[in-house]
Amino acid sequence: MKDKPKSRCSDPSWAFAARKSVTQVEEGEDLAPKFGETGTLPCITQHSKTNEILMFAYMNQEALRLTIEKGFAHYWSRSRQKLWIKGETSGMRQHVHQILVDDDQDCVILRVTLTPPAAGGREASCHVGYRTCFYREVIPAEHGPRLRFIEPDKAFNPEIVYQGTENPTQL
Repeated sequence: MKDKPKSRCSDPSWAFAARKSVTQVEEGEDLAPKFGETGTLPCITQHSKTNEILMFAYMNQEALRLTIEKGFAHYWSRSRQKLWIKGETSGMRQHVHQILVDDDQDCVILRVTLTPPAAGGREASCHVGYRTCFYREVIPAEHGPRLRFIEPDKAFNPEIVYQGTENPTQL
């Protein structure tokens, strides 16, 4: 693996700050994220060079901590109920350049660059093979809204990249 994560925090015992006041959360310098009832917070992932929204996922405390420490995106999979490092199967890692937190610290944005899949193709972030997970738009139609592809070509072949791996999409 060419992109071996390195620790970016010198103190291995650091912890998220306790949420003590609205002023501390909204105006302070403490990282005091609010993980919801499920123990997660939403995460929007954006390409740091193109500003494309690549994906939306959730992070639990461990995922956010590892993302900060290692510099590569980690997420909590609600469908698989497990921690995952983006690119652990495909090789398409998300190298984190910046982490933004919203005003009440219950949502984060990761600004990342991507590595191309190990099995060939262009850099991408979506397991379906498209560059982003947002490859369709909703359009009005006579019998109800429909979807239209706005990203016409896949960046890689998911059948090759994820050969032998179960599809994470749940019905």
